[in-house]
Amino acid sequence: MNPSRNELTGLLTAWSNGDPAAFEKLSEVVYNELRRLARNQMRQERPGHTLQATALVHEAFVRIMDWKNVEWKNRAHFFAVAAQMMRRILVDHARARRNLKRGGEWKQVTLTAAEFLPLKMHTDLVAVEDALRALERADPRKGRVVELRFFGGLTVEETAEVLKISSDSVLNDWRFAKSWLLRELSRGTGPA
Repeated sequence: MNPSRNELTGLLTAWSNGDPAAFEKLSEVVYNELRRLARNQMRQERPGHTLQATALVHEAFVRIMDWKNVEWKNRAHFFAVAAQMMRRILVDHARARRNLKRGGEWKQVTLTAAEFLPLKMHTDLVAVEDALRALERADPRKGRVVELRFFGGLTVEETAEVLKISSDSVLNDWRFAKSWLLRELSRGTGPA
C-alpha cells in the first residue's frame, strides 16, 4: 500500500496520540520506504559491508519507536528523523569498525550518489561525517540540507517543507554544500 502524504500524516498524528492501530498500519507503510532509503545508503558502502540494509532499517525504526511524546508534523518530518537516525547508525558502525582495526585500513565508502558529488571518489564515512559536522558548524542549514537529501533521500520540495524555506534556497544550499564537502574531502584529511 502506498498512502498519500495526507494519509501518512494522519497515521503519524494518530500514532502520536497513542492509537495502536495507527502504529500498526504506519509500521507497514513506512517500512518499505525506509528499506528503500537504507538500500540507497548501503549502495554507497564498500562491497562486503557488515551492516545490511535490513539491519539498518530495523535499528533506525527501533530508535524512532523509542521516542516518546513526539508530535509528528508530516511525512517529511518523519523521514527527516529517519535520515538522521540512519546517518548516526552508519557513522557509529564506521567508527566501531575503524576502532577495531586500530589504525588499519579505513573503511571505504563510494560517494557516487549522482546528485551528491560530481566526481567518483572513495572516502571514509567518518571523514564524510567530520566534514559534514564542520559544514554544520559553519552553516547549520546547509548541513541539514545535506542530511535530508543525501541520508534521508528527501526531494527538494520535501526538504524545503521540513526546513520551512523555499525550494530555490534548498537548491542553492545543496549546490554550495556539495562543492564545500567535495573540497574538504579532496584535501584527504577532512576539515581542520
